[in-house]
Amino acid sequence: MAIMTETIAARRKRPVARAIEGQELALIVVLAALWVVLSITTTTFLTSSNLSNLLYSVAPIAIIGIGMTAVIVTGGIDVSVGSGVAVVMVVVAKAIRDSGLSFFPALALGLAVGLVLGIINGVLVSYGGIHPIIVTFGTLNLFRFLALRLFENKQITGVPDTFSVLGGGKDGETLGIPNAWLLTMVLAALMWCYMRFWATGRHWYALGNDAAAARLAGIQVKWRTIAAYALTGVFVGLAGCVLIGSGGLVQQNAGSGLELRVIAAVVIGGTSILGGRGSVLGTLLGALLVGTVTSAITLLGWRSDLIELFIGVFILIAVGVDLVRERRRRAR
Repeated sequence: MAIMTETIAARRKRPVARAIEGQELALIVVLAALWVVLSITTTTFLTSSNLSNLLYSVAPIAIIGIGMTAVIVTGGIDVSVGSGVAVVMVVVAKAIRDSGLSFFPALALGLAVGLVLGIINGVLVSYGGIHPIIVTFGTLNLFRFLALRLFENKQITGVPDTFSVLGGGKDGETLGIPNAWLLTMVLAALMWCYMRFWATGRHWYALGNDAAAARLAGIQVKWRTIAAYALTGVFVGLAGCVLIGSGGLVQQNAGSGLELRVIAAVVIGGTSILGGRGSVLGTLLGALLVGTVTSAITLLGWRSDLIELFIGVFILIAVGVDLVRERRRRAR
């Protein structure tokens, strides 16, 4: 009877233990410590305007990171997301300015463009037999070339504030919180539930652990891989619309370097670069850490290139921890 009671208690504890992993708890502690230190060392970090700007700037990174989590969990990667955002922004901005598209048609256009770009990546990865980093490095350059051609060597000006509800101004806030961030949390919660509790969501983990075994188990590996990249493309489209949010101007370097911050958020959040392990909650925390470091360096008046240094160090630490953990697991 005592053994049965212990077994039931253990089963009840499992979902809680799995809901928040050790690396996610560590990130929460690090973020809390950083926020306390910054609130002491600066007079503006905890102001409502700065926190609103922080959450708005983090939202596009986290939104794309939600899809990127699925891609990296499968053992893949997508380094073309920054160029994809540029394509979405130039197409949607021109459509809004020249054709007068309203919010929902413009949003649908952005999601559709992102979806097409994601499907291209997914098909090339699934059927090309080439490592995802090579494929998406190639499409990074192709998408950037396409964006530059669409820009016609000049920035897009006079873009209406059609997406102001998703922008960083007062029109884009609810109770002082950016709508873009509220949307991010809703999407993250839905994706977290899907990857945790739905069979098709768990398939991505199976692909990352052993694609051959997943195929033998009846999982349609190619289609599930395409689905991960296509979903990331949809989130790229949404992030592009968020970045257009305030209207006015879209520059030719739109999305440049965004892929580094997205991948950093996912990897720092505990998603294994080797595939098979990770969560959207960790990605959300990783994006907040990247945004906090960026905000801190700006507020402290430090050199802006230190942002890339710190992000690079965080990535190396996260990957190092992941490799050590993987070696220990295989040694058991």
